[in-house]
Formats: sequence, structure tokens, C-alpha cells
Amino acid sequence: MSDERNPRNPHTGQPVPPEPGTHAAPTPADSPAGSSPGTPAAGGGASSPPASSGAVPSQQELAIRSALETVMDPEINLSVIDLGLIRTVDIQPGKTRIDMLLTTPFCPYAPQMIADVKAATQSVVPQDCEVEILPDPWSPDLMPDPGLLGYSF
Repeated sequence: MSDERNPRNPHTGQPVPPEPGTHAAPTPADSPAGSSPGTPAAGGGASSPPASSGAVPSQQELAIRSALETVMDPEINLSVIDLGLIRTVDIQPGKTRIDMLLTTPFCPYAPQMIADVKAATQSVVPQDCEVEILPDPWSPDLMPDPGLLGYSF
């Protein structure tokens, strides 16, 4: 359904805006008449974490988040994206910083998951990657689709 001229965010289904400095003409599907009421103009949907700068996620951030869908939590067998563990992706010259939660404090798989997140990130943006584990507690409310756990809330 989407092509390279009209890419869609795989998490929200919303059109991906062009990179800063480039210009793209809006298509009829992207116009306000073609969108549903309440569709956010920028910043993503309610289920997507905010971009690190508060702006619309860049193509690189979307590519990193897509690559992180392959990083699985071994106990729950869902990706770190599906679980809502990746809170921010900050791409700076020379370094990428990922802020991440763990599903449980002192997770025995944390070192392996951190290594997998770094490898997936560096496969998209070949520069140093720093993964910061946040002390905040995780809850299924942070997931884009809590129904993936097999029960409803």
C-alpha cells in the first residue's frame, strides 16, 4: 500500500513527513480531506513514544525502531518495540542513544538485550550506540497493543 514516495510509519500507519530540507508535495491520501478526524498533524499517534526532540521522528529513527522489532525479550517472546521498552531514540553526530526500560528489575537477560539493541541500531546507523536502562517501572500500559500479551485490560 505504501511506496517510497508515500512511506507510512509502521507503528502508527500515519504518513511519514519528509526529512528536513526536502520538499514533497502532499498526495490526496495525505490531505486533511483524506484523513480521519483526530489524526495528529505531527508527532505521531498516542501509542508511539515521542521523538527525542519532540518533533516528528526522522527516517533514521523509524529505521532504527523497525530494526529493533527483531530484538526479542526471551521470557515474553515479544519484541522490545511491541513491549514498549524503547522510550527514546536520539541520533546525534557520532553517537546514537537509546533509552530503554526492562520488564522486571534486575532482568537476567538485560546484558543480552542491551547487546542486541546495540547491534540492531548499529546495523541501521553505523556509529557508536549507547543504551541507557531507565529506572522507571514497566507496565503493559506502555505497549502499543497490550492484547499481544494474551489478555485484555
